[in-house]
Amino acid sequence: MIGLWDTTGSEVVKALAAERRSAGGVASGLALTLIAVVEEKKVREAEAAATIAAAAHPCRLLIVVRSDLEGRSRLDAEIVVGGRLGPAEAVVMRMYGRLALHAESVVMPLLAPDVPVVTWWHQEPPDMIANDFLGVVSERRITDSAQAPDPVAALKQRAVDYAPGDTDLTWTRITLWRSLVAGAFDSTEARVTGARIVAPDRDPTAWLMLGWLKSRLGIEPTLEHTDRAPRLHSVELQCENGDCVRVTREEGTALFSRTGQEDRYMPLPKRPVGDELAEELRRLDADQIYADALGAMAGLSGLDNRNPQRVHVWRDPALAAIAGSAS
Repeated sequence: MIGLWDTTGSEVVKALAAERRSAGGVASGLALTLIAVVEEKKVREAEAAATIAAAAHPCRLLIVVRSDLEGRSRLDAEIVVGGRLGPAEAVVMRMYGRLALHAESVVMPLLAPDVPVVTWWHQEPPDMIANDFLGVVSERRITDSAQAPDPVAALKQRAVDYAPGDTDLTWTRITLWRSLVAGAFDSTEARVTGARIVAPDRDPTAWLMLGWLKSRLGIEPTLEHTDRAPRLHSVELQCENGDCVRVTREEGTALFSRTGQEDRYMPLPKRPVGDELAEELRRLDADQIYADALGAMAGLSGLDNRNPQRVHVWRDPALAAIAGSAS
């Protein structure tokens, strides 16, 4: 590891090149550049998640930590190639003062050549991704609405702000649920006439599950709130022939119940963030099914038809604060 304190972007570029030569890094071995925008207290979490994801998708990890926007402009950097991060190359950049508002000036020269760019916010997601240049330059943009104070409102904001190429880890967290529910119809063609979802009222996965069922089946699912479970508890489908299919979470497993059949247990583990991140990095094109589910959840249509090219909209937090106090 190389540590550079109160340095410049050009010095970071030189140090990364030197460290890669020392470690025998090969640029052509990188599948993508992953830009992680994180809070200071979550840097190690982001590194751990990227290490898991890099096992399947070797990447250059650029971690951007914005701190103390009103202090003196300064850049501190740590460079790690291999070692604790496995096949990933990482540069952790702590930016202070006005430099933090122009992180792209340091990040852009560090992008790995000729590979896609993905930006991941491992913190409360921005209301408007276009306000962050690091999102504008990316082919894929990964947010996590669960990290917002109001996760459901944040997820609905993702629909308002959506552009093809966006995704949210809330969607990834219901992958196993969607597989279990869809698998129930491998042996029947009965039409689904209704659905009921039981979950806490602030669980965004339940709302996105509602949107997915609505968009795929053309029904209006009901959402029943409960305080007996910390997250999505059960999904129940009513079929035209009278059958009822229910999937219920039970401590890392799912109890699968169906009319006329014996109950059976199936795996439903809580996956680490690294596994969720690796799943999203498998595809770099727009996810139309996610767009349909997100739009159905928020009551918006045509999300997948929006322009995938974002245009940077500059927003100065200092000026915004002044305008807010004046009003």
